[in-house]
Amino acid sequence: MDVPAHITGTVWKIEKKVGDAVVAGDVLVILESMKMEMPIEAPEDGKVKEICCKETQAVNEGDVLVVLET
Repeated sequence: MDVPAHITGTVWKIEKKVGDAVVAGDVLVILESMKMEMPIEAPEDGKVKEICCKETQAVNEGDVLVVLET
């Protein structure tokens, strides 16, 4: 399952790593946009399969940030 950015911004912090188990609501990535931190949360339980972004990377709305194995 792809987890996309819901806003355009910059990847401020990646909270999980590949292989981590997550439950719905866990923060995966924090984006910074207009001086605000916006958490990107896991939509459902699963395991982090792939991280598709790097810290300080600019991302657009809809860009896939994390892939979860459910």
